[in-house]
Order: sequence, then C-alpha cells, then structure tokens
Amino acid sequence: MNIVDSSGWLEYFAAGDNASYFAPAIRNTEQLIVPAICLYEVFKRLIGQRGEYAALVNIGDMHQGQIADLSASIALQAAKLSTEFKLAMADSIILATAQAYDATLWTQDADFDGIEGVKYFEKK
Repeated sequence: MNIVDSSGWLEYFAAGDNASYFAPAIRNTEQLIVPAICLYEVFKRLIGQRGEYAALVNIGDMHQGQIADLSASIALQAAKLSTEFKLAMADSIILATAQAYDATLWTQDADFDGIEGVKYFEKK
C-alpha cells in the first residue's frame, strides 16, 4: 500500500521536477490510500492557485484511491508521532495513517526524511 502526502500530490498535479517520483504510487490506484487531510490540504492550495473547478478535477483524481478518514486511533497515534518527530498536525496524521494501513509514505517534505516507512525525495 502507498500514501502520497500533500506535497507529492501538489508536485504531481503541477508537473513539477519531482512529479515522476510520485507517479508510480499515484497511478497504482488499487494500492493507493489517500488520507482525508490530504484532500483538505491539496484542495485548499489548488483552489487558491487554479480556482475551484480545476481544484475539484484534481480532487477527483485523488478519489481514485481509497479515502482514509481520521479515526480516533489514528488521531491518538498522530499525537504521539507529532511529539516524537516534532511534526505538524497534518504531517503526523498522514504518517499515522500510513502506519495504520502498513503503507509506504511518499513525500518530498524534509520533515519526514529519515523516518522508517517513508520514501523521501529531496525537493529540486
């Protein structure tokens, strides 16, 4: 199973320099988990950059994966991870979701560099 964090989705949708790193995980929709918090972060950024219609089209692409809602157990694990790794709330929720689904987390967010279960790609 794979989870692409918000930075990876945004890079992919913008066809940025690192987009090709995230494409395999995003295109393998049968193995793709999408934390609900990623929908929030990506939609918020895209609506400001491209407008609501374009943002909704990209959110539709994200729905090709399995949407993972925030459960109580994931929320509590996220709080522990936030404390352990000094992660922001959304980042800790994404990591906790990856752990709950035994998924690899794909990211270009340097805050995740060195954490087990994470495929980190340095932002170009």
